[in-house]
Parts: sequence; structure tokens; C-alpha cells
Amino acid sequence: MRSSRRGLPPGPRWPIAVQSLLLWRGIDRFIERCMDRYGPVFTIRLAPMGTLVYITEPEEIKRVFTGDTSVFHAGEANGTVLAKVMGRHSVLILDEDEHLRQRRRMLPPFHGESVRRYGEVIEHVTREEIARWPMGAEMELHPRMNAITLEVIMRAVIGVEEEARLAELRRLLPGLVSFGPVVMLSWVYPRLNAVGPWRRFDELKRTVDGVLYDEIRRRREDPRLDQRADILSLLIRGSEGEQPMTDEELRDQLITLLLAGHETTATGLAWAFERLLRNPAALARVREEIDAGEDAYLDAVVKETLRLRPVIFDVARKLKKPVEVAGYKLPAGVTVMPAIGVVQRSGSHWPGPRDFHPERFLDAQPEPYTWIPFGGGTRRCLGAAFATFEMKTVLRTILSELDLRADRPEPEPPRMKHITLVPARGARAVVTWRHGAEQGSFREAQASYR
Repeated sequence: MRSSRRGLPPGPRWPIAVQSLLLWRGIDRFIERCMDRYGPVFTIRLAPMGTLVYITEPEEIKRVFTGDTSVFHAGEANGTVLAKVMGRHSVLILDEDEHLRQRRRMLPPFHGESVRRYGEVIEHVTREEIARWPMGAEMELHPRMNAITLEVIMRAVIGVEEEARLAELRRLLPGLVSFGPVVMLSWVYPRLNAVGPWRRFDELKRTVDGVLYDEIRRRREDPRLDQRADILSLLIRGSEGEQPMTDEELRDQLITLLLAGHETTATGLAWAFERLLRNPAALARVREEIDAGEDAYLDAVVKETLRLRPVIFDVARKLKKPVEVAGYKLPAGVTVMPAIGVVQRSGSHWPGPRDFHPERFLDAQPEPYTWIPFGGGTRRCLGAAFATFEMKTVLRTILSELDLRADRPEPEPPRMKHITLVPARGARAVVTWRHGAEQGSFREAQASYR
């Protein structure tokens, strides 16, 4: 039986400012180098989160994901970075009984079968977007995927219908979700909110809140509320026996869905195109099966993309009591970090771990806790089914209509953007219509689709 060691695992001894800079400049590179030097469990220090213990073995990650939720606080750990934007009622910020209560209220609209009702909206939004693309020109796909997923959030989640309100939110929301380390300084030093970019971000947040509260008020008064299928309307109606959500709770969940489900899905899509365009055999196969109306390989492409290029590299659990983790007796206050990106690209669990090989998801199921892009346990991402379905629908629609090629053969490396890893050059591609289709005829088809 393995004996436990007291104290923290080994790790770099550089000042916290240096470690923070290295992590923010490239979390994947920094964490993998630490693992190479210190082993599968190690300690780093990061502002504003403090002492972090990274774990990289599936069995240890499982123990944390399935551990006592009164000991492993995900909400408190998330709140260090996200509470100032998401709000105190966000399902990502809560812990224990209150988290389970809010999670139960949020689950019904995100059940695997329920999300399929949004397929028509997602396809329509995608077709609207690609009708505006400059054919034959080089473009960055990542911003265009952001535009698609933002529109899906506004229409399918918030349920906005008026064009003026859609235009207003298109103008406001990107600035709210694109905060980075500079804005986050005000969460450590609140006095910064009185000046410069911090004041502008604070004003933007208040403006967005005003729009969302107005949308909530309108929805409560809408005589068609019982017939509406958007997620905001479903949350307002609630489940039988559940206490209705307050306006503040609804606002916080909408912001949570925006932050957790907009740019993350867009980034997953950008990586899917970046990988497919540099793996012609996989691109040819997925296109062939899409044309044949088949879905299995498309699903495998999504899973392999999220394995090889995880959008979120790690997740956090703050310890409320001393507990043994990975052979160390860790004190309360330490944050344990299951390293999603490390375990998903480990040669111990994946043959050819750096290769893009969707077939691996057709041949066999991954070992437990080696494929965890949506986390695990009671904190597994609520929107996992929605995100996967949205990625598949967008990929199917675009690959059915367009030919794409990479602007250069070299792969795009990951780049840190707030808490996500994005393609460093925006997933650049050259796009043309398939089968000699003309943009004019496509727009005519769009008009009839509406």
C-alpha cells in the first residue's frame, strides 16, 4: 500500500509573477514541461488563484471528479476567475446543495434529446453566415465560428427575435466574453474599476445586464411563453415542483451559458477545420459520409478534435478540508487541477497521441477518464450535448456547401486567449463553393428557407 507524503508536490520555485506569465503565455507548453520535469503531480503558483496542484493520471482525476463535493469545491475555484462576470447564482460558481439545486433546474433543456429541436436554428444561422463569406479569398474561420455560435446563443438560448435587439447584442456581447488578464487585474485590485479599460468593461457589463433584464421582463409578459422553445423561456416556465427562478438567477445563468457555450464551441469548430484541412484523408472521408447522410465519422471528428485540441486545458477544485490526492496529504485551501490536455494526449493511453486520427473513436471506446473535454462527475458540463450537436450541425452544413483549403501546410499552434486555447492564426483558410454553386443561387435558397 502506498504511503502518503505530507506537504506539497515538487514544482518550479520561480516567483508567482513569473509562473503566472509563463502559464498565461502558453498553458499547454508550461504544464507539459512541468510534468516532464517533476512527474505526474506537481505544484505551481498562479495569480489570482494561489497554490495549484496539477494531476495528470486518469485514476487520480477520477477520484477528484467523483470525490466528496463538500471537500472538492469546483464553484469556489471557478469563482476566483469568473464570479465577477457570471454572478453569484451561476451554476458554475455554486457548490454542494445549492449547485445541485440549480443544476437540476438547468438540466431539462440540455438533455440529449431536447437539444435536437435547435438543429434548424443552428443550420439556418450557419447558412446566413456563409452566404456573406468572400469566396476565393483567404479568411480566418475562428471569428466566423464565433459569429455563428453567438447568433445561436441569442436565438436558441436567449430567444431574441427582434432584429434591433439582435443587432444591439451583436455589438455588446463580444466585448463582454473576450475579457483577458488585463481586465482580470481589477478582480485582484478593485480600485482599477474607476479608470481606463476596467471602467469601460464595468460599464459594458452594466449595459449588457440592463438588456438581459429587459429581455427577461418581456419574456415573462409574453402571451406566447408556453409555446416558446428557447432556453430562457423554458427556464422561466421551470419544472413542476421547482421554485421559479428569480430575474437575477436567470441573468446569471444566461451569462454563464454565453461565456461557457459561445466561444468554447466556436473554438472547437475552428480547431476541427484547422485539423481537417491538414489531414486530407480525414476531410475526404467526413465529406463523403456527410454526402451519404451518415453521422458516425462526423461524430468521431468532433471527439478527436476535442481530444487533440482541448479548448479548456484544465479544471479546478478548491480543497475545503485536508485530503489525500495523488499520494500527497494536501492542506485545505490548495486548488487541485485535473489536467485535461495532458491526459488526452498521453502516449500511455492513446496510440499516436499527437496524430489526428478520428478512426480511433470508431474502433473502440476510450479508457475511463482519458477523454474528458467536458469534465466529469456531478460537475460535467451541462451543455456537452448541445455543444457536440452544434459542432456537428455547423460542420455538416459548411462541408456540404463549401470547399476549404488551408492557407499553408504547417499546423497552427495553440495560443492562450483568456481561459481557452485557440488557433494562433485564427484557423486561416481559402473557401470556395462546392460543385460550381453560385452565391446568388445559395442566397435564393436561403430566402426560401426562411
